[in-house]
Amino acid sequence: MTTVSQAPLILITGGGRGMGAATARLAAAQGYDVAISFVSDEAAAQAVVADVDALGRRALAVRADSADPAQVAALFEAIDREFGRIDVLVNNAAVLARQCRTEDLGFERMQRIFAVNAIGPILCAQQAARRMSHRHNGPGGVIVNISSASARLGSPNEYVDYAASKGALETFTIGFSKEVARDGIRVNCIRPGHIYTDMHASGGEPGRVDRVKDSIPMGRGGQPEEVARAILWLAGPEASFITGTFLDVTGGK
Repeated sequence: MTTVSQAPLILITGGGRGMGAATARLAAAQGYDVAISFVSDEAAAQAVVADVDALGRRALAVRADSADPAQVAALFEAIDREFGRIDVLVNNAAVLARQCRTEDLGFERMQRIFAVNAIGPILCAQQAARRMSHRHNGPGGVIVNISSASARLGSPNEYVDYAASKGALETFTIGFSKEVARDGIRVNCIRPGHIYTDMHASGGEPGRVDRVKDSIPMGRGGQPEEVARAILWLAGPEASFITGTFLDVTGGK
């Protein structure tokens, strides 16, 4: 028997750390039940679940690689069983590889980055739309895609493949938002700038934000909670007439 939760349900892919974890905690504080996906760090995911529970909301963590269609389908089936609804999808999961110039990018690296950062959000959006869309007798919903300021800036000499994958996600946001606007689904996109998260270590430079902060007009890096607030504003009723829109959370860069 399906358990129907009265609270809205938000799914955050890659919700075990960084901006995803901050969004999960803030969403719970705002009254959402929370589902998160993770790939490897189960302890971090369960810590987020514990924090959501402590706020009096229901939580679920599911191991799922968003680049794998079967794992994405199983993630949404788990949400169906546990909550019986989905109101907001935050496509946050992403991967980054070590800094290098374009001529040194490996093919498998490029494939993986595009699989997770560009194809993964489309796979998740498909599953969400089948549940949210009026054309499938759904109640409507919201999708927030997490891009990056690198989609505008290109990340030369560092992560051109990552930037290009985020550019693909932005184009998907534009097309998909128009496709489902009359089906009750709003689709928007956040572009974080230099944010203090563990992701920079994956690129080989854990201190990257401090290195570049003087180039940011506000003179500092951003905190994950500052991105979370923007995500949840777009997800909520105050943004009810906003779709196909990009919000930069970059300190002015």
